[in-house]
Amino acid sequence: MELVPHNPADGIYATGGDWVHAMEVRGPSRFLFVSGTMGLDAAGDPGAGLAEQLDLIWANLRRVLASADMTVDNIVRLTSYLRDASYAEANAAARVAALGGRAVPTTAIVATTLVSDWLVEIEVIAAG
Repeated sequence: MELVPHNPADGIYATGGDWVHAMEVRGPSRFLFVSGTMGLDAAGDPGAGLAEQLDLIWANLRRVLASADMTVDNIVRLTSYLRDASYAEANAAARVAALGGRAVPTTAIVATTLVSDWLVEIEVIAAG
């Protein structure tokens, strides 16, 4: 499988470097579509604050990916649902750290979560 980022510079706005406009996936043998993953511990309790929930989200995503013999390196698309727009910077920093600086197409949406204690939810698409 080959990942080819597409980030045109002419006639379109810049990405800022920590995400790309598109990712071409050449020769994948499989895809994994991961539902929205929240910052909940194994008992289903949310982390105490934004930082803890982001840590839990990425730990949970790693577990789901591992169940399919994948890692965060297989993520080719990411969508974040933020309860508050003020969470955007921390969410982006957590994404960049989790992906080791690898840029993927990403979208952040401000939305009301089903439970007010759920501050962020992230869904990903992975390819292998």
